[in-house]
Amino acid sequence: MNRSASNYPYQWLYFFIAAAVALNFSGLFVTILGLDGPLYACIAKTMVQRHDYVNLFSQGKDWLDKPHFPFWVTALSFNLFGFTTWAYKLPAILFVLMGAFYTYLFCKKLYNEEVALWSVLIFLMAEHLIISNNDVRAEPYLTGLIIASVYHFYKTLDKNSIGHLLMACVFAACAVMTKGIFALIPIFGAFAGEFIFTKNWKQLFHWRWLLAAVLTMLFLAPEIYCLYQQFDLHPEKLVFDKHNVSGIRFFFWDSQFGRFFNNGPIKGHGDPFFFFHTLLWAFIPWSILLYIAVIQFFRQKNKREWFCISGALLTFLVFSASKFQLPHYITIVFPFFAILTAYYLIDLKTAKSWRAIRITQTVVLVLLVLIIFLLQYFYRAENLTFFTVLPLIVSVALFIFISVKEAFVPKYRLLFQSVLVSIGINLFLNLNFYPSLLKYQSGSEAAFYIDKNSMSKFPIAQLQEEEYSHALEFYLHQPLFLVNEDGKGNLPGKPYLLYASPEHVNQLKAKGWTIKLVKTFDDYLVTRLKGKFLNWKTRKEELEQKDLVLVEKDVVKP
Repeated sequence: MNRSASNYPYQWLYFFIAAAVALNFSGLFVTILGLDGPLYACIAKTMVQRHDYVNLFSQGKDWLDKPHFPFWVTALSFNLFGFTTWAYKLPAILFVLMGAFYTYLFCKKLYNEEVALWSVLIFLMAEHLIISNNDVRAEPYLTGLIIASVYHFYKTLDKNSIGHLLMACVFAACAVMTKGIFALIPIFGAFAGEFIFTKNWKQLFHWRWLLAAVLTMLFLAPEIYCLYQQFDLHPEKLVFDKHNVSGIRFFFWDSQFGRFFNNGPIKGHGDPFFFFHTLLWAFIPWSILLYIAVIQFFRQKNKREWFCISGALLTFLVFSASKFQLPHYITIVFPFFAILTAYYLIDLKTAKSWRAIRITQTVVLVLLVLIIFLLQYFYRAENLTFFTVLPLIVSVALFIFISVKEAFVPKYRLLFQSVLVSIGINLFLNLNFYPSLLKYQSGSEAAFYIDKNSMSKFPIAQLQEEEYSHALEFYLHQPLFLVNEDGKGNLPGKPYLLYASPEHVNQLKAKGWTIKLVKTFDDYLVTRLKGKFLNWKTRKEELEQKDLVLVEKDVVKP
């Protein structure tokens, strides 16, 4: 590393990388939120309970959407640590840290250790990556697997190492078994772009790529086998309201190209500028710097490499053209974005350019702090305690120390200030805001109430007519039954607890059910926040309720 006379700033760099690692664990014990997270947790939980790692089930029915790999990893964690929040989130965080490690290795090969260390810090502090380690879906796994595959493929370029080729193909196959065939786009784009732009035709058409395709397909065998066993062998199964549904065809075509062209069983709508404005907040606090770095990359005459820009932009363009878009999709190329941003910042030399960066980044940091203060002012998170506020106080103290310490050159000072602002924001979110917010996720709150008050002696049921609560299912220490308003279905023995809306409870009473109210929970879809909900003065207008009732008799009036 080309260091200054004093190692002091670099010691702080190591410190902040360690702090960034710790920050990504700060949401480890926060209740699993939303729709997807509890659903995936329930699927992995069912795997373990049934001792069936071939078939995927949700609500007792065959489930065809995502591939198996994340569920296998989560099931392994559940087997080791039990059905807990942290056991669900831990594997995803570890895969992100694996991604940080491979980002360091890859960047060090492309540039130097200094740029590599900064790329790791930038990667770990990207806002949506931290969010993804709390709201865990498939992307944390995918992010680590893709950059790992890229690094090992890169290592085969100098000498044809069969070991690195095997590792690259294993990681690539696991990425495909995490989200589908489109997971190969960043990997393909990185190498195809590098070879095409440098006119390295020998490497582009090297025999290793044919062997890599064969090996990757070979390592996909577990996924193909599972899909064949669950769906292709059983054309009588009803999936997406159809019979004769091929799981293998869905895996290779409908789940990816069907979403892209919007002609598959799962549809959405696309906006060509969606990921452009998504990055403005998803890559905070580095997003403006990233855009500048990309522009400056294309303005450079002598480019060091094309791997990162090619892998990132091809993925960005494909996802932007897709008809099915979600913000977390773009996190899989954050390692490339981090490397591009780190190299630009470390390579920046002119005083004029740095002055513009300093002003821009200062404005960004001020706005971020203002947004968090406004969020707390309007939301009024009520769980502020000494232990949740203390990390924020430490962050503020470090910010002041960094700001006044003369040992830091202005470049390091501004970047470390950016890190501290981001740390403070995310500590507030993970230690205060999200725990407060999740009190309005009635499914998990009902499960906690049942478990805490020793009510597990009663069977638990939910109405089929209402949206299924996977959060309730996951956090219960017993099976969740489904019944309908006619008193039919997989009926538990009476008396039993029923989780339902007050409207449906009243309808059941009118039909002759004998019901006693146990507790009412506030309910809100916490993944879709609106201004009126965030404002504590108007929050009640947005809330719905869910009742937990004791059903003593569920007869129907003739």
